[in-house]
Amino acid sequence: MRFLILALVLFAGPVLAQGRQVTAIEARDGAFRVTLADGGVREREALTGMVLVYAGGERRIRVRVAGIRPDPTDPAGRRLLHDFRDDATGEPFCQAAPDGTREGFPIAGRADAAGMLFAAEPGAFEIVCTAGAQGKCVRFGYAPWLVQPDGRPMTELYNACIRMVRADYCGMGEATTRDGMNIDLYDIHETQTPELAPEQSFEAAWGPGGAVCVAHVRVKENTSLERLAKTCPRLVGKLGPACTEAAARAAGARLFNRSAP
Repeated sequence: MRFLILALVLFAGPVLAQGRQVTAIEARDGAFRVTLADGGVREREALTGMVLVYAGGERRIRVRVAGIRPDPTDPAGRRLLHDFRDDATGEPFCQAAPDGTREGFPIAGRADAAGMLFAAEPGAFEIVCTAGAQGKCVRFGYAPWLVQPDGRPMTELYNACIRMVRADYCGMGEATTRDGMNIDLYDIHETQTPELAPEQSFEAAWGPGGAVCVAHVRVKENTSLERLAKTCPRLVGKLGPACTEAAARAAGARLFNRSAP
């Protein structure tokens, strides 16, 4: 939700319900951690009910954390879903995800217009919702606060996943997918493994900059291999039959997906 993200990076100093002033706030492991003026620290589920006050231009926005619960899709039970609501109306800030959740996570760093996450100054954070590509990629297992099994930052796979979910082949922020598309994603670490449904075939391999190669496009009404060859010079020679999973792995790709051809 772009409005919410823009508002939340302009942090203006929340006050806890008890009236104790917060001197610092940060996102850590997908949850909030606040430091109080008296040196005390509150974090994770203990912050249920906290109200954040943000300045957005001439507006001041009060966001209440109405609830915090473990994400049922997290086998480790550590990831938390935050129920963000307008403090005045009680309305959720997040739209409904396919599973019906209207919750989200705070993530340390700053995101660009395409959702790519980058390191930022201490205390900077973004809010992502379960309905968006960023929230989906967190729940797929690519939470950017984690580390890949080989020690590389998980942010690499997180950003690649966002490109994949949006079918942003060129890596220019242009989404070419459509709501409700059935995609099968997987990666070299087997955080996600392929289902290998017979009605699907290898679509593309992905990196933080977009597709590494494209065997077929996901939504033919939105783009084509011919258009990609014209608009994405780096993909010339990596389209159609030249793009196989084996070739992509040999080229260093780490995230892949299948879809209906």
